[in-house]
Amino acid sequence: MLSKSLSLRPPNTPPITDTQNQMPSCYPPTRVSLFSAPNPTNLRHTHTPPHHLRCSNSGDPLLFQPDPSLTSDDLRPATPTQRTLSGFELATLWVALVVGVPSYYLAGSLVDLGMSWWQGIATVVASNTILLVPLILTGHPGARYGISFPVLARSSFGIHGAHIPTLIRALVGCGWYGIESWIGGEAIFLLLPNSIKQSRFSQNLAWLGTSPLEFSCFMIFWAAQLAFVWRGMDGIRKLEKYSAPILIFLTSCLLIWSYIKAGGFGHMLSLSSRLSNSEFWSLFFPSLTANISFWAPVALNIPDFTRYAKSQADQAIGQIGLPISMGVFTFIGVAVTASTGVIFGKVISDPIQLLGQIGGLTTIIVAIFGISLATLTTNIAANVVAPANALANLSPTWFTFRRGALITALLGIAFQPWRLLKSSESYVYTWLVGYSALVGPIAGILLADYYLVRSTNLSMGDLYSRSPGGAYYYTGGFNLVAMVALIVGILPVIPGFLQKVGVLSSNIPRAFTVIYSNAWFISFFSGGCVYWVLSRVTRKPNI
Repeated sequence: MLSKSLSLRPPNTPPITDTQNQMPSCYPPTRVSLFSAPNPTNLRHTHTPPHHLRCSNSGDPLLFQPDPSLTSDDLRPATPTQRTLSGFELATLWVALVVGVPSYYLAGSLVDLGMSWWQGIATVVASNTILLVPLILTGHPGARYGISFPVLARSSFGIHGAHIPTLIRALVGCGWYGIESWIGGEAIFLLLPNSIKQSRFSQNLAWLGTSPLEFSCFMIFWAAQLAFVWRGMDGIRKLEKYSAPILIFLTSCLLIWSYIKAGGFGHMLSLSSRLSNSEFWSLFFPSLTANISFWAPVALNIPDFTRYAKSQADQAIGQIGLPISMGVFTFIGVAVTASTGVIFGKVISDPIQLLGQIGGLTTIIVAIFGISLATLTTNIAANVVAPANALANLSPTWFTFRRGALITALLGIAFQPWRLLKSSESYVYTWLVGYSALVGPIAGILLADYYLVRSTNLSMGDLYSRSPGGAYYYTGGFNLVAMVALIVGILPVIPGFLQKVGVLSSNIPRAFTVIYSNAWFISFFSGGCVYWVLSRVTRKPNI
């Protein structure tokens, strides 16, 4: 499922053929100037070097020479033989991604903040249903053309400008990599005997933000995980395929245990909201944004996976696995968390602490296995692939998957995930909502360009060309329209974010607080609309 794209071949090998029976991906050249967006229906290559692709439903080859600085094994289009991902397999990928500690914690954190059990679950399901729309729409070019997210970004941001959205996505992935690795480290901490846990090494250091013992456990899991990733993608593909049923089984066991021990789910069903009507709505919208933000980065680079889909139907059907998996798993998280109040006399929302409380050597071993498996599958698919591809796009001749994974892991430490997870407030409303302002406008720009400006037609040759006459060269390789739209999408959210992290006082105008609470929506629509309007205004007529 996560297989790498085709290798770079000598010019005398057979041509790559786009066998998707869809609209042609070749069209005639236009010159572009400042803020200009080329007309996608009238672009043509004027040179005939040896290496070539074929148009989608035309037997005429589109001849072009891929620029070495824009091409690598990770960036070339997926071949027909690589497009083997079925809708069911894509759905199981979502299961493997969803089943993990952060997802478990998400709905529980909303209940912790005052929502009733059903309000927390409904918020999660609603947000993921909304996200399903851009998820399927962004997955379309991947399935149609076999291209990854960095290559798709060249269409709207420019050949060189694509580095900006891909590196933003990479940084978010690095932050998540650190969070998932910290969770794995907590699992190791669970194994330690109480004598070590109660030693002086378990005392927090103010400058570090955690204890040396917990930090050491984090680094041990960090190194072990990196060693596994370093071995390559072959073993990871098998892990992703078989991990889903294992994780479902382990999660079901936890749910059954809590049901039996608590004597049913009566306590969960009795949990009512602690919020007034106005308080609920003031919490609902930022929570909706936070839950959308949870998977918004993966929705952005979903072409990295849909490029291997058998068809558009398979990629669309497979995406439905997200809201279904999130709904079921968050229900389990809330049900088990509520049951702990009956079983232990106190609510335990952290599944790692819960497993430690249950005790028993067998339970701990199974817990370590399950948490490690869930962490590894999520981290590889969601937080390594995107940064690795982004770095490959930055310098295809130098960056490899291994080097990209190493840099991702190092930046994951710099994000200090123990600080991000110290409370529901910092996790949900600082981390999740904060980065949604960055990925939101990128998604809006990509979709506006692909559907409204280009009507889903891309020139494959120009995506791999640095020719000044290329469709996506724009102004020195940067589409200034996209840059303006990105800035417009991000700027309104900044005051609310600075207030949330304590840089600005709480006396900022309420409008900025409302904008921040709806950061993904505001940035997505403002970035997309500005891009579409400026593209229409500045596009020059065909000559």
